[in-house]
Amino acid sequence: MGNKLYIGNLAFSVNSENLSQLFTKYGAVESVKVITDRDTGRSKGFAFVEMSTDDAANKCIEDLNGREFEGRAMNIAIAKPQERRESRGGFRNRY
Repeated sequence: MGNKLYIGNLAFSVNSENLSQLFTKYGAVESVKVITDRDTGRSKGFAFVEMSTDDAANKCIEDLNGREFEGRAMNIAIAKPQERRESRGGFRNRY
């Protein structure tokens, strides 16, 4: 299955630390990445959490999907693999 979770509909105040504390209750957390806007540094309202086991990830989905955290109901699912992006013809791809 997969142990990397997509966490959507997060409050903009959520950070990696408080998200990690929430998910640690369900097992060892390998990594937490709150996605931020590169220009403003503000959260985009979603994150990725990698759990140590598939069982821990599934337990998180069961218990936390739809649960309110900092005022918003979270959407939690197994993360889909990142798709390869096409080259945009930028400077880096000329050589």
